Amino acid sequence: MQHTTIKTLLDTPALIGSEVEARGWVRTRRGNKHVQFVQLNDGSTIKNLQVVLDMSRFSDEELKPVTTGSSLRVTGRLVESQGKGQTCEIQADAFELYGTADPESYPLQKKGHTLEFLREIAHLRPRTNTFGAVLRVRSALAFAIHKFFQEKGFFYLNTPLITASDCEGAGAMFQVTTLDLNNLPKDEEGKVDYSQDFFAKPTALTVSGQLEGELGATALGQIYTFGPTFRAENSNTPRHLSEFWMIEPEMAFYDITDNMDLAEEFVKYCITYALDNCMDDIRFLEQMYDKDLVERLRFVVDNDFVRLTYGEGVKILEESGKKFEFPVHWGTDLQSEHERYLVEEHFKKPVILTDYPKEIKAFYMKQNEDGKTVRAMDVLFPHIGEIIGGSEREENYDKLLARIEELGIPMKDMWWYLDTRRFGTVPHSGFGLGFERLVLFVTGMTNIRDVIPFPRTPGKAEF
Repeated sequence: MQHTTIKTLLDTPALIGSEVEARGWVRTRRGNKHVQFVQLNDGSTIKNLQVVLDMSRFSDEELKPVTTGSSLRVTGRLVESQGKGQTCEIQADAFELYGTADPESYPLQKKGHTLEFLREIAHLRPRTNTFGAVLRVRSALAFAIHKFFQEKGFFYLNTPLITASDCEGAGAMFQVTTLDLNNLPKDEEGKVDYSQDFFAKPTALTVSGQLEGELGATALGQIYTFGPTFRAENSNTPRHLSEFWMIEPEMAFYDITDNMDLAEEFVKYCITYALDNCMDDIRFLEQMYDKDLVERLRFVVDNDFVRLTYGEGVKILEESGKKFEFPVHWGTDLQSEHERYLVEEHFKKPVILTDYPKEIKAFYMKQNEDGKTVRAMDVLFPHIGEIIGGSEREENYDKLLARIEELGIPMKDMWWYLDTRRFGTVPHSGFGLGFERLVLFVTGMTNIRDVIPFPRTPGKAEF
């Protein structure tokens, strides 16, 4: 008999009345000496399939190991359900027990578990309703990202995970080495001799694929990256991970306005895709964690994003009369509380801020004529604050070189990047979206550690 997912069994009325097979893990078992009911889930849907076991056909001894967490293969007839909450159920003819789960040691018994507790057993938490829902939404969003860019003629570019350059200038990078840390080779000056290392120079895990993405855009026209990035920041907050996934499109011949248009279209597409394909999971998460989730998702999809300059945004914040934890004035890097005030209280719409002071933005952003600001853009969302950061890139060789020298960035790391401005330079733009920030927004979860299967944070690298 062909194996069918529980989602297919529940969603295919034509199967009612036929002999079917289901496999999955037991969520609960209840009943009496006449009939037993097993709730079976295989991860394909938030919904369980009820298995009805007529006790005239099965013994107590057979059913004794069928406990929460055990795994089964069940065969029987799929019939319309008499109970509430399910469309159909299996009247079991036979079952095979694949694996048991000792009730004394299996930690996911039928009771509420805190998210903090579940982080300690991240290898098992995908079996819970919450994390099954989150991971299915995450998967759908990943597919939507590829679908969006592929349909628009973008090319998927794989940028290196091991790099010798620091894109953001942050310096918070994880070093990659094969040197013996207990016996480091030294040069004549007493410094580590990296010529003996695997790559013959200091290397680290990437913080962004953007610079290499620009190389792709100046050859293929429009590219996007989608892969893991790494930040060695000692940030124990609900919004930071040491390993996370980034989407970074880069487009030749795009100016800042084209960039904003694409960013708005992109996030609306992804959220709409989740609403169209993951509504059962989103409704569950709304019920359990965030009562306004669907309304907020539709709010982003249905509203045009407000666009204003950083200076206009700061003026609004200064004149708001609201006392912020972090004081705000022109030249300060906006905090989440400032961004959320503009979105949630002032405009009541998503916001795109542009033209930031050059001092608080990266070296590669195109400088405006005023000499003070750059063509940066940040997309701000309710609940989250900044969800996308991007810019029009500085395509002028002399201006870019002057900025690199001004910031003291080593030229030995930048010659290849500058070559794109020496040979057929063009206006180009791009942005970065932290994938987990998007998943956080769409699922209504409040801690970024709960939207990635195995979170990597300071002091935590289990599983």
